[in-house]
Amino acid sequence: MDFSRIPLLTLLTKKMGWLQQRQVVLSQNVANGDTPGYQAKDLKPFDFQRELAGIHDRLAPRRTSTMHLASGGAAGGSGGSGGRAEAKAAEKYESTPQGNSVVLEEEMLKVADTQMDHTMTANLYRKQIGLLKLALGERR
Repeated sequence: MDFSRIPLLTLLTKKMGWLQQRQVVLSQNVANGDTPGYQAKDLKPFDFQRELAGIHDRLAPRRTSTMHLASGGAAGGSGGSGGRAEAKAAEKYESTPQGNSVVLEEEMLKVADTQMDHTMTANLYRKQIGLLKLALGERR
């Protein structure tokens, strides 16, 4: 079975890739915590709602009979940068006398948040695979 043809699994894979890239950027920030002149970086936020709205038409149920109920509204979302993974300098208000803008406490909070998001996304992926197996009649 080709999972790349399932839009929701593709979206979850994209989110996990973004989270992996963010961990790399955050680890570079932590590693350069004492480097003079280093500016902390972060990725543009991944807007899951916007990405989901982009695939809504492929996910929407189709009405093949007049006896079927009509589907609800479209998945909405606010604007955002989508899944582009570009590192950008974080806007910081404090820096060391050497010009370093890395605040280790903030970076470690971001690392923990990213780890929790990765765990949640991996669990969602695992649940979707389980639902597919159930639909196909497979048992563990």
